[in-house]
Amino acid sequence: MAQKKDVQQADLERIMESARRLGVEVEEDDALQWLASMAAHKGSEQITMDTRSGVFGHNITMLDFSDRELEYFRRVGKIVEFEDIPGKVETALALSGSSAQSKIQTYPGDCDYFERINIIAPTRAEACSILAEIMRKKALDALQGPTYQLIEVKFGSHPKDIVIGNREYRAGSPISWKPDQIKAGKIEGFTKDGAQISVSWDEVKNDPGWCKLDWVVADPIRRQLANASNMLDVTWEAPNGEITPLDGYLDPYFQEVYLEAASVPIFSKLAQHVSANALDEYVAALEREVYKYLTKDLNYGKVAKRMYNIFRLTGRYEEAAFLRELFDEPSTILYQIWSLIRTIDDAYIPGSSITHEQMVASADNLIIEVIRVLEGDEETEIVKHLLKLRDALSQPEAHEMLTTEAEAARDMVINIVNNFFYDKLTAMPTIKAYMENMQSGNH
Repeated sequence: MAQKKDVQQADLERIMESARRLGVEVEEDDALQWLASMAAHKGSEQITMDTRSGVFGHNITMLDFSDRELEYFRRVGKIVEFEDIPGKVETALALSGSSAQSKIQTYPGDCDYFERINIIAPTRAEACSILAEIMRKKALDALQGPTYQLIEVKFGSHPKDIVIGNREYRAGSPISWKPDQIKAGKIEGFTKDGAQISVSWDEVKNDPGWCKLDWVVADPIRRQLANASNMLDVTWEAPNGEITPLDGYLDPYFQEVYLEAASVPIFSKLAQHVSANALDEYVAALEREVYKYLTKDLNYGKVAKRMYNIFRLTGRYEEAAFLRELFDEPSTILYQIWSLIRTIDDAYIPGSSITHEQMVASADNLIIEVIRVLEGDEETEIVKHLLKLRDALSQPEAHEMLTTEAEAARDMVINIVNNFFYDKLTAMPTIKAYMENMQSGNH
């Protein structure tokens, strides 16, 4: 035991040295406690239940979850969640992404949810029909309200090449359904030759693929908008008890915090069917994303978030503990601002239930946060774009202008975020070496 403590103390001293050199604040006691907890859980796949709040998840995930804003997440969860249908549909709703890491990511960009939906049916085809029915019903029932507006639903794949508006979609690509298209139950488009074609909701139900719903929600307490998404992992339970994922892959549970203790039975049933190689597959998927954000869609904030998950799950606790502290730095609020600028733009659609006052209040909050965090030319330029974005909100015909200003502000913000994370990540030798190895494709 003493030897373990000595190792953890040595790790902490190296983390503190790196943090001091880079101007990163570290809570020593918290960092040491986290290192000790990680060492205690090493190699364990156990699930931890917080009996006080009723949430549960993988023991490593639960170390990063704070129930400080649990009521807010449960309130938004009521908008995005699917209902059980006894003997037919079983569900378990969870937080995922930065929302599940609320202890360390003080400024999460979105409200990310993940829901396991198990459909009990005689055949796969019938399970697909039930899924198509409940997804469309959910979308229509939660289309809009005083504090939310549905933006789009991902369901099915394009059966053939199609041109919709001024964009071309290839056969096999995921379909994004807008509210009017969901109401109509079909998408109208054209072939490359100009012939009119349509794709119906029922036509694509047997290959549901990537299933996801996106809303913009307005928090009346914070006076802020947020994107709320619900990613579905849908399974079919056959009469013999066999469980089959409808998209061919049963997601692991390494980054989910389930919101209700009543979900334990359905979670336990499905967790038994997760691949024995799930951890290796999950890490490999994260590494592919790290490579993408290092080489193609440059975003060092997303690189840092994914490396944190890789390092904490593969025993690289010193690097993980250092990254853990970065997410609580004041500059990382810009990552939230980057996300929220897009959310305001998303909410600005014809017939939206998100009011002009709610959007303006959200824009005002962003301006205040930028002024609080930045100074000099960077602050001046971003605030200038945000003020133009705010002005565009009062002109119903100016959506193109709003989008232009939103993108200009987002580009500036992500550039500052990238510079912040790049400087911190590359200044720690082991993390720098890991990133260079990933960039070279050796993973």
